[in-house]
Amino acid sequence: MKFVHAADLHLDSPLRGLSAYEGAPVEEIRGATRRACENLVDLCIEEGAALLLIAGDLYDGDWKDYSTGLFFVQQMARLREADVQVAWVRGNHDASSKITRYLNTPDNVRELSFSAPETLTYEKLGVAVHGVGYATAEVRDNLAVSYPDPKAGLLNVGLLHTSLDGRPGHAPYAPCALEQLRARGYDYWALGHVHAREVLAREPWIVFSGNLQGRHIHETGPKGASLVTTDQGLIRSVEHRAVDVVRWARCEVFLEDARSFEDALECSARRLRQLLLEADGRLLACRVRLRGPTAAHGALACHQERLLAELRALGLAWGNLYIERVDVETSPAIDLEALREREDAIGELFRGIGEVGMDAESLEALRAEVLVGLDGIAQELLREEAVAEELLLAAERLLLGRLLGDGDTEARS
Repeated sequence: MKFVHAADLHLDSPLRGLSAYEGAPVEEIRGATRRACENLVDLCIEEGAALLLIAGDLYDGDWKDYSTGLFFVQQMARLREADVQVAWVRGNHDASSKITRYLNTPDNVRELSFSAPETLTYEKLGVAVHGVGYATAEVRDNLAVSYPDPKAGLLNVGLLHTSLDGRPGHAPYAPCALEQLRARGYDYWALGHVHAREVLAREPWIVFSGNLQGRHIHETGPKGASLVTTDQGLIRSVEHRAVDVVRWARCEVFLEDARSFEDALECSARRLRQLLLEADGRLLACRVRLRGPTAAHGALACHQERLLAELRALGLAWGNLYIERVDVETSPAIDLEALREREDAIGELFRGIGEVGMDAESLEALRAEVLVGLDGIAQELLREEAVAEELLLAAERLLLGRLLGDGDTEARS
């Protein structure tokens, strides 16, 4: 018997950070969560899975209209035709208090209670599914401690939307300890809420399947579900299967050998081509980061708008590449110490920048001056010492590019 563990489908949620430049596949990206869901259903059918488990955040919040619900019903009907059962719990995004619209689902779909933990028993499959959904968006209680005891003679699966003991970038909902999950005596814990796949334990299996589809640059890499194979009531294998249709990636390009703007473009194209191959035919949404000391720094710093346009044009030519952003973090291939020792205005300028970076009082004075006119969030960020220092380094890199360009070789190493 096989079952599929999925979570955090966030159907019809908006993908963030999309720039609608000419020819950009923005609409294709916006429809990605639905197509990932279709791929999930395909996976269940093709693998002959008997059961699909969804560990919360099926929806991204209240439906704007009924089309979201109609789409889900359509996909569940496909599973009913293939004799696939579905069990799901609500998470913080689709808590009972947040969803005001409702549609009846096919009879193969069963939602576990959001009032108290309960057990769904699938006698023919030899499986007991234990779980509870969210009645409200912010659940601060430990739900796991009140889950039912395992049922003898069945494969016991816990379905839970939780932050566990805390994960960066995720609100601390339904917190619990790994040992508390182990202590329940279940064979598998199907967890949701954390969008990065993580296998926390194998005896018993405790797994965050991750979300089905990356929605922004902070959700990179393959996204999908866990395919679980059992035999005689024992778990034999747990495999990650990618179902995403848009793959988010960070593309770091080191340009030490680049001598010109065109060299930098060529280096970037090579790295992007490699990432496209790894995406296995999917649309690749990418943030490019150019790094390292390079003779091309001046040209890159002075022509960032053209650089972005060139890489986006490359993506349009290839047809399956979306460039979200390009960050130029290169530096000139020069000896900075020799530059600071120059007896001219440039030497004086960069000596001054170095002094500000080393002197806490000077850095604070500069920060206070820059804070004027900024909004609250920007002010809070700039008050962090690491952020202020990084901005100072970025300013130094920009000045080096602007002042020295490609023609000033006096201080080059």
